[in-house]
Amino acid sequence: MVGMDEPREPQPNPFASGDAWADAPLLREIQRVLLSSTGPVNWELARQIGVASASWGGEDPAPTDDDRRAFEEAVRLAELKVQASTGLEPPHDIPRVDPVRRGQWVQANIDGLKAIVEPAASKLAEAVERAQGEAAPAETGGFAQQMLRQLSPLLLGAQVGSVLGYLAQHVLGQYDIAVPRSDAPALLFVVPNIAAFERDWSLPPTEFRTWVALHEVTHRFEFARPWALGRFRALLEDFLSTLELDITGLQARLESLDMSDPQAMQDMLQSEEGLFGTVLDQEQRLKLGRIQAFMASAEGYGDHVTHAIGRELLSSYGRIEEAMKRYVLGEADLVFERLLGIEMKREQYRLGRAFCDTVSEVTDEQTLARMWDSAESLPSLPELEEPRLWLARTV
Repeated sequence: MVGMDEPREPQPNPFASGDAWADAPLLREIQRVLLSSTGPVNWELARQIGVASASWGGEDPAPTDDDRRAFEEAVRLAELKVQASTGLEPPHDIPRVDPVRRGQWVQANIDGLKAIVEPAASKLAEAVERAQGEAAPAETGGFAQQMLRQLSPLLLGAQVGSVLGYLAQHVLGQYDIAVPRSDAPALLFVVPNIAAFERDWSLPPTEFRTWVALHEVTHRFEFARPWALGRFRALLEDFLSTLELDITGLQARLESLDMSDPQAMQDMLQSEEGLFGTVLDQEQRLKLGRIQAFMASAEGYGDHVTHAIGRELLSSYGRIEEAMKRYVLGEADLVFERLLGIEMKREQYRLGRAFCDTVSEVTDEQTLARMWDSAESLPSLPELEEPRLWLARTV
């Protein structure tokens, strides 16, 4: 859920010291992890780090039966309102409503994002293999290349865990990371974060939880389109198919990395480059633009519908709107920038919301919902900037 203006008061960074990482047993047994790892990402390491850091510096209480009942009621109401407002056909299955702890959110997203992250991780592994076959002298390049090949599943697992663990301290629901999922249709509500937000902003729990449910349900309606998951994966695969990675730069960073120092690993994974240093030519920028348009459209539409319904439904709408304007989950972009090599900008999300607001004002909600008719109906980046181009093409 993307905020617009000022950020909330900064939360403690769970990676300010190595303690959160020290809680992950696999980090104390790096040699065993290297020997046992299979595939491009060490997912068990990701889980250990993510769960440990999700609860770092704060309580992570289990949701109550009352929490479950409240969110189930909020979801059912949201489903009725979203269908009536948008005209979108509702998903055919009934979602499982799961109020969860922060650590459970990490586990669920490791499972749900695996199919999206692994292609990018495989791309990195393939680039390392190619780098080993290049003409760099063995005495200067061989050691770094061999170390990179052995360490890449470990480092990618650590990167996934770091990002998800940090996000788990801030997210409100499943679709704060607004991409289609291939897993079971569950709607997750991170109760400790929602309760803290309600306390921080003195919001009525019933109405704020309805607000969060509206956001989650709208994304579920979007991504239940039969083409949505396939379209997103195709765009990602196309982008990755010709992506050039800066393997030389990664080798240089690894050569200077002290593997006995968890803080050094954290600093590397939290750097702007992360593990992906990408080299984009004009073709790659066009492919990236298609992914950015998909994500901006999805988040912009979810934000628009939540506000449109909330304005009519909730007596505390003004207070919730003000709180959300000051709430910024910019770290959600880390999933794309550090795990997939995809750059998303705040302005692109704002563009998606402005596009939806303009189209609904010029026409109506049902016309706007046509953007989810098919993959071809989604607006491009130029159409997001000028909504009348999209209207001329589709209406």
